[in-house]
Amino acid sequence: MKGDRREKNTYISSFKGLFMVKLSEEFIFRLKSVCDIASIVSNYLELKQSGRNRKCCCPFHSEKTPSFFIFEETNSFYCFGCGIGGDVITFIEKIENLEYVEAVRFLCKMSGIEFPEEENIPNEELNLRRKILEINKKAARFFFENLKTNEGKRVLLYLIKKRGLKKKTILKFGLGYSLNSWFSLKNYLVNLGYSLKEIAAADLILRSKKGGFYDKFRGRVMFPIIDLKGDVVGFGARSLEEASSPKYLNSSETKAFKKSTLLYGLNFAKNSRMENFLLCEGYLDVISLHQSGIDSAVATLGTALTKNQTRLLLRHNKEIVLSYDMDLAGKKAAKKASELFCEVGIKAKVLFYEKAKDPDEYIRKFGIDSFEKLISSASTYEKYEIDSLEEKFNLNNLDEKRRYIEEFCKIIAKEKDSLKREIEIGQICQRLSLEKFVISAHVKYLIKKNEISKIKNLDRDFLRERFKKNKQNNGVPQKVINAQEGILRFIYYNPDKTGYIEQQIEKDFFNLEWHKKVFCFLLEAYKEKDILDFSNLREILDEHCLGEFSRIINSKTVFLNTFDELNDYIKILKDYFEEKNISLKDMSLKDIDSYIKKKADLKR
Repeated sequence: MKGDRREKNTYISSFKGLFMVKLSEEFIFRLKSVCDIASIVSNYLELKQSGRNRKCCCPFHSEKTPSFFIFEETNSFYCFGCGIGGDVITFIEKIENLEYVEAVRFLCKMSGIEFPEEENIPNEELNLRRKILEINKKAARFFFENLKTNEGKRVLLYLIKKRGLKKKTILKFGLGYSLNSWFSLKNYLVNLGYSLKEIAAADLILRSKKGGFYDKFRGRVMFPIIDLKGDVVGFGARSLEEASSPKYLNSSETKAFKKSTLLYGLNFAKNSRMENFLLCEGYLDVISLHQSGIDSAVATLGTALTKNQTRLLLRHNKEIVLSYDMDLAGKKAAKKASELFCEVGIKAKVLFYEKAKDPDEYIRKFGIDSFEKLISSASTYEKYEIDSLEEKFNLNNLDEKRRYIEEFCKIIAKEKDSLKREIEIGQICQRLSLEKFVISAHVKYLIKKNEISKIKNLDRDFLRERFKKNKQNNGVPQKVINAQEGILRFIYYNPDKTGYIEQQIEKDFFNLEWHKKVFCFLLEAYKEKDILDFSNLREILDEHCLGEFSRIINSKTVFLNTFDELNDYIKILKDYFEEKNISLKDMSLKDIDSYIKKKADLKR
């Protein structure tokens, strides 16, 4: 660990291995001293005071009881639910879906500190990602210019006449056209100096069975997918022929593109003053809505909604309205999306309309005013299901009436608001001339049944996590693990005592490999008089262990971590180390007497 790392400029790398950047320890320390973690996190989440610390519900997993803690004294965070932890840079990495250096640059812009660009030393993979972004930008320009060709004019006419788009809208979203050619884009990019390997890495060309390369997108309307930083990270492509398959073709995941963490149009919608996000299914729905003045519309990228995407929207504290297609598939997707939002604590509303298959068609038929009225009157999917029951069942038939009541009870049992639940039960009982206690009793039974099912699932998850943790501990007793953590925590807060600790124990006393690495790292950092910081620990720890170290140093016993406790921890490790490495069966009587004497000395 000596050598280059001990220079004033130290290599700081992400554990994902995507880059290696030379940034000084002093620079990172200065940046983090300016970027108070509580202030940064409060831009994204509503924090509540909890003793000396602050807490909120974790933005990285679903929960209703806050387990995400901000520790201002150590300028770090830890979630006791999912185990994610680290410093303010780690938080920005996670919440903004950035790599390490990008997160540092993001914080520099936020705090007004100049990022030391001249110190960057890009490695091969980071360079490839940059190349992909460059290639995507050039490709987007190429597709846009194709609209001016004879072949492209037909597409431009389609967008303006058939889809009702204005030229300024086409320009705003950077729409384009991929020529109906096998090699036009490939040849264009190769002539600009990009290699076939780089273009293939951007997923713009594919390898044929004969070994050559050809354009992936041909004869399609092109939709550049732009991230929150304004980079073109990928493309969506729509066939002009309704009967062609596939109708939509999207970029596969690359070093610059992850579908599950992006939403089409969010780069514009994030700045909307509207009180809601309108979540659609298609690119053209989003574009049409923005053109009509509803500039908060976004869409998934050809896949079902993911939890990462729901969290992406929830950061902005806006109401969620689902505006999916009105076919059977669209309604099923709306139901699944509603359930997904419910899991993260949000009741999304859903638009239901007739005589149009999607929002784009509805607006062109009935106008924007009518569509805005739909938004204002939107209700939850559960409300829609209840309202639809009477169409589904014949209430004059006794058996169907019973099934109707059963379906109603299943739906209403999912409602968390007890007041709303009682109102709905009262209304159905009045409509069907039923005694309220009958329905209420059955609903309570279903609620209890659902809760038992959830508890079983939680117990199963808890046991699975416990088994996983025991496996990670390699069968080492928890008491010994706690002692190892206590010593690491003591060194972190009392670096002046490292000489004493080094005389008492050595690295082999630590059973977990990452504990051993941290122990060596902390001792050496003190010897070299380095700044102890999370950023330095990235050299040796992965994401999980970095989070666990955040938990260790922020333990409730931090300020009770006395010298006597340290000696207790050392004793536990020594006892376990000796017991693990000594077998009485292989010892002589003299050796056994000596061992007993040593044990007695340790006890004293």
